[in-house]
Amino acid sequence: MFVGDSLSLNQWQSLTCLIHASTPNLKTAVVRRDSLSSVTFQDYGVSVVLYHTPYLVDMVRDKVGTVLKLDSIEDGNAWRGMDMLIFNTWHWWTHRGNNQPWNYMQEGTKKYKDMDRLIAFYKGLSTWARWVDRNVDPSKTKVFFQGISPTHYEGREWNEPSRSCKGQTQPVSGSSYPAGLPAAALVVNKVLARIRKPVYLLDVTMLSQMRKDAHPTGYNGEHKGTDCSHWCLPGLPDTWNQLLYAALIH
Repeated sequence: MFVGDSLSLNQWQSLTCLIHASTPNLKTAVVRRDSLSSVTFQDYGVSVVLYHTPYLVDMVRDKVGTVLKLDSIEDGNAWRGMDMLIFNTWHWWTHRGNNQPWNYMQEGTKKYKDMDRLIAFYKGLSTWARWVDRNVDPSKTKVFFQGISPTHYEGREWNEPSRSCKGQTQPVSGSSYPAGLPAAALVVNKVLARIRKPVYLLDVTMLSQMRKDAHPTGYNGEHKGTDCSHWCLPGLPDTWNQLLYAALIH
């Protein structure tokens, strides 16, 4: 089960396509409803599932509006019993204005109109870490964290005057990304260092930073606007899944 936002969707789509391409004649069953999607390869009794939850922590309706609860994970009941869990979050924590789906953040009994987003992310991810420690049996379930998927909206990050990834056809040259790791990746490392249960970091951040050419903008005629945060299929998420496979094998 992939658990997270639209970047989890990217990797879920990639993995199901890779499996289907290697065994094209298998019987499959596809289910998509609300926050849950699955592809079952019936000949093997294997299901690849996506649970859509952009923040991992709960977002609920309250009398004051929509509240992002930094210390609550009620949705976690749906994640139990999986052989593998691949978590991801960050993409939506930075959204503001009309793209921000909540009115308040809440921790304990205190509600906040806003909060430094990295601090909020740290609090939410720490809640997720506690959920893993309390609910995962490592003898039955392998846990991965997908890592921070970067964006390419600022050309100065790779030392170019361009405003975005639009028109980019080549990866960043060299072996390092000029802007360095995003701050959110440091938050992930800090939380994972304190978690007691084994969690494997699928560290895709820097290799993805180098792929300023791998976004849908400029390739998909049906994709409106400038999308420099998601990734083309097939493309970079296939590499993420090759790394996931290598981690499982070794």
